[in-house]
Amino acid sequence: MKNKFLLLGIALVSLTACKTTSLQVANVQTQKNISINKELKNDEEFVKIIEPYKQKLDQEMNQKISHTSTDLTKQGDNSNLGNLLADYTFEGAGEWAKSNLKRDVDAALINIGGIRTIIGKGDISLRNVYEVMPFENEVIIVKMKGTDLQGLFDYYAKNQVNNPVSRLYIETNNGQVSKSLINGKAVVPDKDYYIATSDYLALGGDNMKFFSKGELIPTGIKLRDLFINYFKKNPEVVPNTNIRLNFIGKK
Repeated sequence: MKNKFLLLGIALVSLTACKTTSLQVANVQTQKNISINKELKNDEEFVKIIEPYKQKLDQEMNQKISHTSTDLTKQGDNSNLGNLLADYTFEGAGEWAKSNLKRDVDAALINIGGIRTIIGKGDISLRNVYEVMPFENEVIIVKMKGTDLQGLFDYYAKNQVNNPVSRLYIETNNGQVSKSLINGKAVVPDKDYYIATSDYLALGGDNMKFFSKGELIPTGIKLRDLFINYFKKNPEVVPNTNIRLNFIGKK
């Protein structure tokens, strides 16, 4: 109880002070800028505190989870790393859909901008995957009518960008869609299709407004966690290099 009266007294004194004290201008002085570079010495005490945690993190991040005999890059309209990650997205979302929706996923689409770097040939570490996919994006399945998929194909025809796809074939000629297939077949207008993608794209990222016509189904799966899981499942990565995006007459 004494503590309560003490706090009340402090509060009243503070309010009184606010009424009677005039505004005082602080004495502002120019301080020397400190450049953050290699010449700046470490705080030894701080280094000692974080060192055990750093060692544990490095040990975990440097663990081998797979291997590749070729460089995995994001260059070209059908990059091997882009195709690989799109296929992993398709497969992971497909497993979830079979368990939770009792149906298959028809295709997958991710954005090349979300793949932040390449993976050189050799052992693939957990750190590599974090560097490739540093974002906390979630896998989303978008249920769309066949008629609404035309917006997806038109997007690729207009932008001719190498956003990786899986189980889709999109061919354009001088900026016009000339051929579009899903799982090797023509789109059926009144059929429901389930497209796996990221929450960023499903919500209109990279100007993919066509997804707004569909029904968004969250999976709760982080895209990076899915990639890590599939790298671990495949001790030797063999990316698919088949043609999925064919921009004829691309400028």
